[in-house]
Amino acid sequence: MIRRIALVLVALIALGAMGSAVFMLRGRRTPPPGFVSIKTLGPYQDATLLKKANALPVAATFQMLLSQTNPSACGPASVANVYRSAGEMSTQEEIAKFGTGCVRGMCFGGLTLDQLADAAIASHHGWSISVMHPIDVDAFRKELRTYANDLDRRYIINFDRFPLFGTGGGHHSPIGGYLEEEDLVFVMDVNASYQPWLVKTDRLFEAMDTLDGTNKRGLILFTH
Repeated sequence: MIRRIALVLVALIALGAMGSAVFMLRGRRTPPPGFVSIKTLGPYQDATLLKKANALPVAATFQMLLSQTNPSACGPASVANVYRSAGEMSTQEEIAKFGTGCVRGMCFGGLTLDQLADAAIASHHGWSISVMHPIDVDAFRKELRTYANDLDRRYIINFDRFPLFGTGGGHHSPIGGYLEEEDLVFVMDVNASYQPWLVKTDRLFEAMDTLDGTNKRGLILFTH
């Protein structure tokens, strides 16, 4: 029995390493000439703007943002944070149990937008959950302007880090709100090495309007 448990643990560790390797390989792309990472742009983590963003109605509900526990857990961590923002007890391990290919909180290869939505629905937290693919940046901006600061709604965005940072791959995180005057989206990044940040709507749309394999990225909408 002990030997069997040990073999299972070794297999899980090996699979985890493979998952991490996949994420690393996805990040090995070369930015085009003249590429500018949003980290170098003023609004990214400007203290004054972050203070304003954190005071937005939805952002203020995200107390003690949970960080993902492994490279594949950004999706489950994002859903858990959405539920916790409404005062519901939830953990990323709980959400991951319903994810395709997830074992003990590790989702090998990560979850697509649709797989994450299915896991959120299966967790039975009483929200109405749907997947959205805004057709262009104007539709995306209109959605944010109209609803991103609505306390009856939450959004998780699935995007590719590469168009934003020149490195990295697919990622999920909740949206904390929208600063209309500045046209900035507040992304509550569940990766602890990034922390929440701000980005222009058109730049974030570019990162969202990408493919995860053959699957289109987009938004998950949670409504009460």
